[in-house]
Amino acid sequence: MWKCPKCGRTFKNENQHHYCGKAPETVDEYILAQDEGIRDMLQSVRLAIKGELPDATEKISWSMPTYWKGTNIIHFAASKKHIGLYPGPEAVEQFAEKLDEAGCAYSKGSIRIPYAGELPLGLIAEIAAWCRDTGNHA
Repeated sequence: MWKCPKCGRTFKNENQHHYCGKAPETVDEYILAQDEGIRDMLQSVRLAIKGELPDATEKISWSMPTYWKGTNIIHFAASKKHIGLYPGPEAVEQFAEKLDEAGCAYSKGSIRIPYAGELPLGLIAEIAAWCRDTGNHA
């Protein structure tokens, strides 16, 4: 068990990413709370999703940026070594081949986009649009 020296919470994993104190209330706050080196990447992911979901409400849900229209459509989050994209298991299955081509790891309902390399922003936008159009949501 690892105990955060700032907030005193204990976690299973050493140096587990978490929020000390109050979680951010807006996506802007969320992005500003991340390491400076990944803020631009998060902003790019945000814009790719917003471009496909202009009518969705942008909010924080499950402590991560979420796009909502009657239900959660898609989420994203910063992790230690990647950006997590959470479109739901049907989307991951639908885009598995393209995710392999883009060098993204994935499992049921989650996609891990490495910080190293170019962000697959077109693919992220395509996944967001697919979730909107099919009703398969996070």
